[in-house]
Amino acid sequence: MRKHPAPHTSGSRPALTASGIGLALILTCGPGVVHSVQAEEALWPALTGGTSDFLARYRFEHVDDDLKTKDANANTLRLALGYRTGAFHGFRLYGQLEHVQAITEEKYFDLQNGKTSYPVIADPESTELKQAYLSYEGISATEIRVGRQIITYRKAPFHRYIGTVLWRQNWQTFDAVSLKNTSLPDTTLQLAYVNQVNLITRKNDDIDAFFFNGKYTGFKPAKLELYNYYLDYDDKPDFGKSTNTLGLRANGAHPLNGTVSLLYTGEFAWQTDVGDNPVSYDANYWLVEGGVKFKLDNPLNMLLLKASYEVLGSDNGTKAFITPLGTNHAFQGWADRFLATPANGIEDFYATLITKPFGAKFVAVWHDLSSEERDFDYGTELDLMLTKSFMKHWTVGAKASWYDADGNSLNTAGPPSKDATKYWAWVQFKY
Repeated sequence: MRKHPAPHTSGSRPALTASGIGLALILTCGPGVVHSVQAEEALWPALTGGTSDFLARYRFEHVDDDLKTKDANANTLRLALGYRTGAFHGFRLYGQLEHVQAITEEKYFDLQNGKTSYPVIADPESTELKQAYLSYEGISATEIRVGRQIITYRKAPFHRYIGTVLWRQNWQTFDAVSLKNTSLPDTTLQLAYVNQVNLITRKNDDIDAFFFNGKYTGFKPAKLELYNYYLDYDDKPDFGKSTNTLGLRANGAHPLNGTVSLLYTGEFAWQTDVGDNPVSYDANYWLVEGGVKFKLDNPLNMLLLKASYEVLGSDNGTKAFITPLGTNHAFQGWADRFLATPANGIEDFYATLITKPFGAKFVAVWHDLSSEERDFDYGTELDLMLTKSFMKHWTVGAKASWYDADGNSLNTAGPPSKDATKYWAWVQFKY
């Protein structure tokens, strides 16, 4: 028996596929195309007069993980090519192909190749139709998309709940119907229904998910965000991820003078089980942070210092607050020790430094990680990154992460109890 009835009827449901998008376009535009020469003449320029996009990213990744006896090394290439048509009576089509290739021998476990003696580098080889959707913008201040698409609600890479997992080579997308409306002053409202999640592992999760995100920027002291994400998974191995999350966030900046600004963020969310989740629980999420940003008249250009306290709570150690659709690499350290929240939850005290020397970007983050339940230490982590963009389309970067696990008697289960060191270097061309 379901603990919380899902807001949909039982029975089979159609997948939102690329063929479905084509059918929708034919049904919508077909009669005019067949019966009107003028419509034919307008449709062809729309189809051929669109815009293309292209991304190529080569990356080297090294992992020294105390959970394994071998080190992992990966040389991978991501290619993504997309095309968006021009508008035809408010309709547009967008399609994107993605190819991920190992350039050298796979001395890592990509979650598909069976090489489990190596640490995980979750970049399996694949060639996929990454996005394919029909959009409609014929309603004032509104865009509707139907099909396979990217859905995010915050600036990359900080997709806490819904994201692309864009750090990995194979990105996460959704088969969905989504709507975005900006008709109210200073307000952005977004809704989505999702029936399939296309994961970075090449696996697809069947789901009935409903997303709501509303933002209001008319309050001068802070931007406000209200959200609700309902995830009801269809298959038994995924039932533990069936959750409903309701939250509120406020963040802003207050200029003290022409060169110094105060930064602040506060966020709270509540999560509970839904559908066929085998565990009945509720858990809270907290984020409090404050910082200061300086504009500098020297080669550093700017300096940002920020202190943060983030909590993914636990319900008496039985189940903790989770974010199964987020870009979790951006949180709790780049060593990825906490992609899945431990049952005892997480308390993360972290400090961030960002500066832009000579037009590059340097980021340093220090994490002190412990459990929310039972109050024991997990470990500490230092993350460093340097990136530089040039010639409009090129970016190079290097990044490192050192996770030092605490040896206390309670920290004995799972990845948080073992050290890990990771290095990355990459070059990207984006057009």
